[in-house]
Amino acid sequence: MAELSTVARPYAEALFSAARAKGAADAWLPLLEALARTVSEPQIAPLTTDPRLSDQHRFELISAVAGAALPPELTAFLKLMIQNGRLAALPEVAAQFRRLKNDAEGTADCLIETAFALTDAQLGDLIQRLGRTFPRRLKAELRLAPQLIGGVRVTVGDRVLDGSVRARLDAMRVQLTA
Repeated sequence: MAELSTVARPYAEALFSAARAKGAADAWLPLLEALARTVSEPQIAPLTTDPRLSDQHRFELISAVAGAALPPELTAFLKLMIQNGRLAALPEVAAQFRRLKNDAEGTADCLIETAFALTDAQLGDLIQRLGRTFPRRLKAELRLAPQLIGGVRVTVGDRVLDGSVRARLDAMRVQLTA
């Protein structure tokens, strides 16, 4: 079986192209991510491949659990994914749709994990410093992670900058046991 990223790419590109043509990428992304979360839920995932359910029942189930009113284009897209047996690729489609949207806007998602809450000034300073490392405008999401003990861990795409106390302690442990 082909990798999910390979299967998802044409779907994501087609959906993004349609969204961009309608100027609806911002509105469609949260709906697509809600659908992706729905098909990934442990209680729902087995039902997406259950042969006893018709395509229409799958569609109704996913739409109801997602709880979002879908525009006609996303309704047609979801039905196409169901008909083609590609619901397992939906989370990857959503991730690639987000990347395509970010690329078109010249932005990047940035996850900042910190042991303690940051003030707005500290967060602004950190994002400004990160802007020197990353050429795109960063859309920061701040998450508290007490297990870091101190410092921050920043994830942008597949790059991780870990300046946490936990990372330093782990590095010292490795050096001492080597």
